[in-house]
Amino acid sequence: MASVVALLVIAAVAAAPVYGKDYTVGDSQGWTSGVDYTTWAKGKTFNVGDTLTFQYGSIHNVDEVSSKDYSSCSSSNSIQSYSDQNTKITLSKAGTRYFICGSPGHCTNGMKLAVTVSDAAAAAPAPSTPKATPAAPSDDTPSTTPKTSTPTSTPATESPKSTTTTTSTKSTTNTSGALVSGPAKGLVVGVLAALGLAFMG
Repeated sequence: MASVVALLVIAAVAAAPVYGKDYTVGDSQGWTSGVDYTTWAKGKTFNVGDTLTFQYGSIHNVDEVSSKDYSSCSSSNSIQSYSDQNTKITLSKAGTRYFICGSPGHCTNGMKLAVTVSDAAAAAPAPSTPKATPAAPSDDTPSTTPKTSTPTSTPATESPKSTTTTTSTKSTTNTSGALVSGPAKGLVVGVLAALGLAFMG
């Protein structure tokens, strides 16, 4: 049972990257001059499946470039180039991606963004594994071995039978005799034993 629960948790976590987070680059300021995009990206976690939305005016564009072209603010060898003023880019693989504005002088004035993308699927099972491991021993050990097999099946069934047999036989025999305390004592012991087993179960 615990292994089934663990598998369901892992399946749910593995499905999570499909619903990635959408980041609007620069937030309300968008993709424009005068915004520090290094500060904007700091503290954010970008995962595979997340999207970056660049919103900008007609004098700007978005060029995805290599690390070398990012450092030199060169868009002459861009990997992708966009100018639709509302560009949505899906972060489809782990690694660092580099974006600049290709308009002359804009990149050198700060319109550049480097984003490090983590593989969310690889990071996700790590937290779920420790949760599944402690749950398995606590579920299986106490309920199956001590509670179910020992108290319920063997003692509970035998105690009432032996008490009933002893009471009916001895009470019939002792109606003529003076030893009434012996069967009564046996009956009390039998009832106490049955009650003890009921509380243990």
